[in-house]
Amino acid sequence: MNNAVAAAGITRARDDDRRRVAVRRAIILGLVTTTGLGLASTLAMVLGANGLSVVDLLMLSVFAITLPWTVLGFWNAVIGFAVLHFSRDPLRCVTPLAGLDESGSTPRHRTAIAVPIYNEDPEMVARHLKATLDDLARTGDLDGFEVFLLSDTNDPALIAEEQEQLPGLLAHPTLRGRLHYRRREHNVGYKTGNIWDFLDRHGDRFDYMIVLDADSLMTGAAIRRLIRVMDANPEVGILQTLMTGLPSSSAFTRLFQFGMRHGMRSFTTGATWWQGPAGPYWGHNALIRVDAFRAHCRIPDLPGKAPWGGLVLSHDLVEAVLMQRAGYGVRVLTDEFGSYELNPPCLPEFVRRSLRWCQGNFQYVRLVARPGWHVMGRVHLALAILMYLSGAAWMVFMTLGFIQGTFGVAGASLVAANPWGAPPSWLGLALFITMLLMTFAPKLAGLADALLDRNRRRGYGGALPLLTAGISEFAYGMLLAPVMALSESFFIIGRLLTGRGLDWRAQLRRDRGVGLAEAVRRFWPQTVAGAVMLTAFSWWAPSLLVWIVPVVVGPLLAIPFACVTTRKSLGEALARSRFAAVPEERFPPAVVSAAIPWLTPERPTLPTATEPQPVAEPMAAGGGD
Repeated sequence: MNNAVAAAGITRARDDDRRRVAVRRAIILGLVTTTGLGLASTLAMVLGANGLSVVDLLMLSVFAITLPWTVLGFWNAVIGFAVLHFSRDPLRCVTPLAGLDESGSTPRHRTAIAVPIYNEDPEMVARHLKATLDDLARTGDLDGFEVFLLSDTNDPALIAEEQEQLPGLLAHPTLRGRLHYRRREHNVGYKTGNIWDFLDRHGDRFDYMIVLDADSLMTGAAIRRLIRVMDANPEVGILQTLMTGLPSSSAFTRLFQFGMRHGMRSFTTGATWWQGPAGPYWGHNALIRVDAFRAHCRIPDLPGKAPWGGLVLSHDLVEAVLMQRAGYGVRVLTDEFGSYELNPPCLPEFVRRSLRWCQGNFQYVRLVARPGWHVMGRVHLALAILMYLSGAAWMVFMTLGFIQGTFGVAGASLVAANPWGAPPSWLGLALFITMLLMTFAPKLAGLADALLDRNRRRGYGGALPLLTAGISEFAYGMLLAPVMALSESFFIIGRLLTGRGLDWRAQLRRDRGVGLAEAVRRFWPQTVAGAVMLTAFSWWAPSLLVWIVPVVVGPLLAIPFACVTTRKSLGEALARSRFAAVPEERFPPAVVSAAIPWLTPERPTLPTATEPQPVAEPMAAGGGD
């Protein structure tokens, strides 16, 4: 009887959640549509002061391409900030799952920890994996866990080094009989093929699987919590928590992940508020229900040749969509608890990773209209395409703006007369400022969130260090964004549209310097493009120069920016002064201290928490505003 009552209660709760999510999706659709139409109408008024020409209409069209991603990011940040500061239980508000309040030992389970590697740094892989497993052992026994190191490495020196590291892991007292090393001769199917080779051989032995990248790090408490919640929610197929960047001694990485750290919390909370059980999958540091994944998430190759056909490279989002189509939820726990990764150490690696994702995301053009997808699946795929199309659209928009500013409507027939009269002189500036604020809304909301939360503020060292580093990161972002937009535009036009793509090579994760020769070789096109834009506007459209200067500064400085931000002396100076330090650098959990040898915490490392809590919560010593 009690079981029947409990089952009925669970069913009612899930029905309530479905209705709540449907209402929220209607709200976000209304907000995004209304805001987008308002911005497009405002631009039409500004451009159409003397009537709309063909160029004006083209500008409106490419502006519309940029709006979904920008506007949705703005509302995600606003909603996320509101949930975090006005909801009594923000996590349960956006992810109302059973088991969130439970604690203690994890129920019996069979969980595989799979670590696919391909020409990675073996010492780093071993160090991160050992730190994760040590922490897992500290939080309970390892019954039911097995670890699979899945190597596709084909570099002879790295193969030898992997096999040198292996005895140390095999000798680990908690891993006897639990660690398995397999190396494939050929990297067939890249990471996806590596994972499916494991699942085809061993998948029927496990209930769950956690995929860790070579740079991944997780606390034992975080792993056990994911399992506990998955056990309590059999309708969930993929479950993950927010991933945060590990402390870095690279100036480039420190500034990037400082902004990403506080910006992602509000953004993801807002996105999860309306996505509900149809969330994204980020490819690693997530718990996967093995039988559902094996039954529904194998991705067939696309027809045709790469880069548009063949193997789907950005596989994680498609796996999430397939899981949703099968009726399973893909959920995000939107707190920062025990899930970490490394970010690229320099601008060339950052660009290469972004272009690799760009190539993979553009394959979704072949998938987004396929029959059978859940509507949210199509939304995710379309947004993933627009994310990389937006930068190119902005470049086209500025080119058209130059044509319009130089030649006006002379020689171009008007398509529509001005029906609304002359717009106010301040309207163009107001639109520019609005778009700028909306673009940076996730970072602004994240910064406000950290400043208003006492524990989070102390985790960053207080209000002044947080504000100082935040302002610096905004300047850094203003330099980086146009460099990335140009890089993606050149790649789309010069390679993807001509049927060429990038090789899917291993990501370089270790800190390294960028010399002048490499920076010139990699970023001379961006520098030349910035110089051409600045010269052209100065000569032929000086009235528009004030609008273009913020865009061209980054490309003009791309070469020195790439070099200076990887200077070892600068990175070490920032690390010594704790400038742009994430909370785990000031007050590292035990697992982070074990994985990052150079850390010198401001107080003794805390034992790993067993329940979710802010990293910087226990602040009896140190810290302060």
